[in-house]
Amino acid sequence: MNLKPLSNHIVVEPEDMQKVTKSGIVLPETAGEKPTQGTIVAVGPGKRNEKGEIVPLSVSVGNKVLFKKYGPDEIEVEGKKYLIGDEDDVLAIIE
Repeated sequence: MNLKPLSNHIVVEPEDMQKVTKSGIVLPETAGEKPTQGTIVAVGPGKRNEKGEIVPLSVSVGNKVLFKKYGPDEIEVEGKKYLIGDEDDVLAIIE
């Protein structure tokens, strides 16, 4: 992937949210809810404060995160779906 976010934006690879019913029927991802967990694959350098200094992000590449359901936007790069949003869309880091 050749994607470099700007400012305080992050790129998240969502977890596979494919659902299987008890009887073994596989539901398509369009039938389920939007993903809310994923792994960060790219981060921007950070946002500038009032003094013009760059404040680094508190998340980094490789972090598994929980994010707002309707916060990040879906994008497709090289046939793979990703979510891109602000650091503010991240609710927690999953350890």
